[in-house]
Amino acid sequence: MTQLVWFRTDLRVRDNTALTAACAAGPALAIYLLTPGQWQEHDDSPAKVDFWHRNLKTLTEALKTLNIPLLIRQVPRWTDAAPVLVKTCQEYGIHTVHANTEYGINEQRRDEAVNQALSGYYVDFQRHLDQLFFEPGSVLTKKGGYFKVFGQFRKTCLTLLQHSLPPLHLPPRPQALRNIESDAVPDQITTYPAVSRLIQQHWPAGENEAHARLSRFVDERMEVYHHDRNFPARPGTSELSAYLAAGVLSPRQCLHAVLSANQGELTTGAPGASSWIDELLWREFYKHILVGYPHVSMSRAFHRHTEALPWRRDENDLRAWKHGKTGIPIIDAAMRQMLETGWMHNRLRMIAAMFLTKNLLIDWREGERWFMQNLIDGDLAANNGGWQWSASTGTDSVPYFRIFNTYSQSERFDPKGQFIRTWVPELAMLDSKAIHNPFKKGQRAIKDYPAPIVEVTESRERALAAFRNLPKPDKGQA
Repeated sequence: MTQLVWFRTDLRVRDNTALTAACAAGPALAIYLLTPGQWQEHDDSPAKVDFWHRNLKTLTEALKTLNIPLLIRQVPRWTDAAPVLVKTCQEYGIHTVHANTEYGINEQRRDEAVNQALSGYYVDFQRHLDQLFFEPGSVLTKKGGYFKVFGQFRKTCLTLLQHSLPPLHLPPRPQALRNIESDAVPDQITTYPAVSRLIQQHWPAGENEAHARLSRFVDERMEVYHHDRNFPARPGTSELSAYLAAGVLSPRQCLHAVLSANQGELTTGAPGASSWIDELLWREFYKHILVGYPHVSMSRAFHRHTEALPWRRDENDLRAWKHGKTGIPIIDAAMRQMLETGWMHNRLRMIAAMFLTKNLLIDWREGERWFMQNLIDGDLAANNGGWQWSASTGTDSVPYFRIFNTYSQSERFDPKGQFIRTWVPELAMLDSKAIHNPFKKGQRAIKDYPAPIVEVTESRERALAAFRNLPKPDKGQA
């Protein structure tokens, strides 16, 4: 009985749960739905869509070696997915549609609509655990609720992983050749602009590239990851986030690679290995939060009482932040890095987010959206979780009174100003002390570089006052 694999954010053939299950059940076809209207509504960036597009081409070639044709259909939105899948199933005599589960309220609604439509034509719809180590709802507190604190969630997950490690799925074997041609991947996704060659060169497509990066990280960077990951001028991160977000690489593959290099230890051995496993679990945590607390998928604060914060509406300040023209060098360098490369260092994401939400007192949703519109690795769960952490509106968030001093962060994590010089060349002539705060008392003005749009100390006090005046949360409320 013919099976249909519905690819979404899982653009790989290795360790792909849905693909493995489909090929084990019978001859398989594959389908991918282009939904540019939906992507725009979700603020998916041109860089991310271009990355999907390029990986779709490599996926087609990989599936060809398995004799699995890839059908490509385009519809405006996810609400149009059900009739297209029903028609495809009727045309090719499909018995079961396999897909890896995605999280978020719109994704779940889409899949429920598809399930209902297919069942009316006696076609099964099987969803598989693939993006996560654990099914949401299976990692719960002693009271039976979803965890709200990462440390407790992490401890429980590590205990479970020590007892049972999720296995890797072997790639399926080539199936018998069928007289069905794959559809050509379109040259360009309509309504999305082309991205720069710099972005494409920095983020090559394909599973082979993803695994090469994973190997380099484990062999060359993991040992010092716990330290170097905080310094944006150093090659201290894995640079795998885009591949994980698009599903070109699975979390299981990452976990097994780290454990192999760390003698099978989850919490001991190299501290860099433990730190990176924690990062994988942060991704897991935020996706569980999407399911357990669906209001965060709807642009709502996790802590509902923080909706009363008196956010400022200042288009000039917001525009300056977006385009790296705040007069705060580390902020401007971070924002320009994202605009040029489609990526931002994680330490800088926290600094930039806290500056917007605390020093400028601008709604975190403005920043969350801007990041999604520009990041190649934009992921709803991780992006939302990170922004709400910085804004002190989310789960396990930084206490509102702990506000980064932007200049201190710059001096600590870019001590010689190397990162700033790379992205803010106007300041390249300054020494390693002056470059962090060019307008400090006694410093001269810099040509072609703006004065700071806000005074850091005074703006901190404004944020503290706004949070202190919030109404107390209702008992038991998230």
